[in-house]
Amino acid sequence: MAKDGETGIGLAPVGRETVQDRVYSELRRALISGLFAPGQVLTIRQLADALMTSTMPVREALGRLITEQALEALPSRQIRVPTATTERLDDILRARILIEGEAVALAAQRMTPELLTTLRGHLREWEALRLTTSPETMDREALLNQAFHFTIYRACGSEVLLPMIESLWLQSGPCTRAAIHAFSEAGEHDTASFHRTLLSALDRGDAKTAREALVGDISRPFAYLRTKLEKTGERTE
Repeated sequence: MAKDGETGIGLAPVGRETVQDRVYSELRRALISGLFAPGQVLTIRQLADALMTSTMPVREALGRLITEQALEALPSRQIRVPTATTERLDDILRARILIEGEAVALAAQRMTPELLTTLRGHLREWEALRLTTSPETMDREALLNQAFHFTIYRACGSEVLLPMIESLWLQSGPCTRAAIHAFSEAGEHDTASFHRTLLSALDRGDAKTAREALVGDISRPFAYLRTKLEKTGERTE
């Protein structure tokens, strides 16, 4: 018989874990979406205030993200989004080409009319935004880019590949955001051309062309940032 105050089921309290998981999920979403910039310093107190929670779940969530290499701890005990270096860009891009290229090739054989309609909707909205350059527009473009890609990746049928892709986006989200700003500064607005080619290939079930379009799409911002870093000799922050 269970004693007073015991359920007899052996369940552990979940209150604090639930808050921590929610904080972690929100910070993870922000990183994947590119809402933090490369080199940006994050403070526990500022994040706790923004998330309307205490510092403890923020501290624990940041620790998980540091373990996942999405953030880095500095000697000063500050926490920072990793800066963009040529070595880091090359390493992330190489992994993304391998993993996401395979996911797209698999998805090409599993697309449905409903998924294609969703992708066309994302692309239409993207193209409607491409001639404007406000910060709000660039934020929306980053979110549409994520939605477009993950609609495809979720269709690949692999439970192993998807979390690997999410981990890579955690690390590359800030770089992608920096590239969107760089394209804007350079006056280049037609960043959806690879998406159009990719969508057309998916509609035909053409895995080879879909993979090639995906590689071109994710390589372009990395190449742009790499060239910028080589010219300035500085890190992108």
